[in-house]
Amino acid sequence: MGLAFATSGIIHLVKPSVFESLIPPTLPRPTELVYLSGVAELVCAAGLLTRRRWAGPVSVAVLLGVWPGNFQMAFDVTRAAGPGDQLQVAAVWARLPLQLPMMWAAMQGRPPRPKHQAHQAHLTRPEAQANSV
Repeated sequence: MGLAFATSGIIHLVKPSVFESLIPPTLPRPTELVYLSGVAELVCAAGLLTRRRWAGPVSVAVLLGVWPGNFQMAFDVTRAAGPGDQLQVAAVWARLPLQLPMMWAAMQGRPPRPKHQAHQAHLTRPEAQANSV
């Protein structure tokens, strides 16, 4: 997932025009939103690749945040489709539910929750270790 976020984030920053048409018309400043989502995706990529606890939930939030753009693309492709474009229309609509397994995958790389600090301190004190033997 981290590499997918990194690739997408880089494309957002290098060629924002690819994504500008995905910004719903009700939202202002599409170029700036594309840059913002690209930076967010790069932050997620870094977190996912280094297995930070926050990376999964933040990645899910980013995927939810860009989901309207995927809907916009589906609407636009459907509206502009000609007789021979059924496969393309099917592909853009099929992409929408794929966000769900991507969200699930983003959450899978999280390290386990750290144990309570007091419990950890108790286990690391030499006298506690000596008493448990």
